[in-house]
Amino acid sequence: MTSSPELVVQSSADRLAEDVAARLVVALVQAQQRRGRAALALTAGAIMELIWGRLAASSAADTVDWSAVDVFWGDERFVPAGSADRNDAPAERILFASSPFSAARRFSMPASGGEYGDNLDAAAAGYAEKLGEAMRPDDVGDVPNFDVVLLGVGPDGHCCSLFPEHPGVYDDSASVIPVRNAPKRPPLRISLSFDGLNSANEIWVVASGTGKANAVALALGGAGRVQVPSAGARGRHRTLWLVDAEAASKLPHSIYRPPVS
Repeated sequence: MTSSPELVVQSSADRLAEDVAARLVVALVQAQQRRGRAALALTAGAIMELIWGRLAASSAADTVDWSAVDVFWGDERFVPAGSADRNDAPAERILFASSPFSAARRFSMPASGGEYGDNLDAAAAGYAEKLGEAMRPDDVGDVPNFDVVLLGVGPDGHCCSLFPEHPGVYDDSASVIPVRNAPKRPPLRISLSFDGLNSANEIWVVASGTGKANAVALALGGAGRVQVPSAGARGRHRTLWLVDAEAASKLPHSIYRPPVS
């Protein structure tokens, strides 16, 4: 069972980041109240860095027990640990390097040259195994039912490392898959598959700027996941598109009618 997309539009990237950070605090607190531990999955990008910064500066973030938050990743570039190309590097610098966020239990995806060497397939399988080990007692399926996935969307409509008409969009063989020959550098990546991604209770797709407007319009306009992968991201209980006015600028009025200034 999956949910239908809901849309929230904010006037600017700054307001969008503030809104997402505030919503996330509430969602994590509620998850902890219901289930003891909260499960959060992250992806990278400029708007995500803005959100992490707003979260780091939020006094409300202290209401979350960060020692009871598990942080996972939707995808990662298969490059050496410490590389500036890794998705988790800015999250560590902006958010998790300081208290109280440093108390979170982080599950970074494997790096090349690490415990799996340069074996991309083994690294993807190893991360899937770690996800399975981190499941809570009431999670269903093969990986945690993430309470929230903060999911970015590329100008081409990709999400995680699932790219339009690329083999990954067809691959439901495992919850975590190796990605080769990605159309964006670096070419080797690890990604949640659609099965792994859509195990989430809630997926929040976050998009900012005119460069994302076509992708937002296509995804919310009924495109399929092969052509526009972000259209295939559907949470089990909720799918929320959180975008700014620029990213919403090409939506038809039947989906979003901008306020009259």
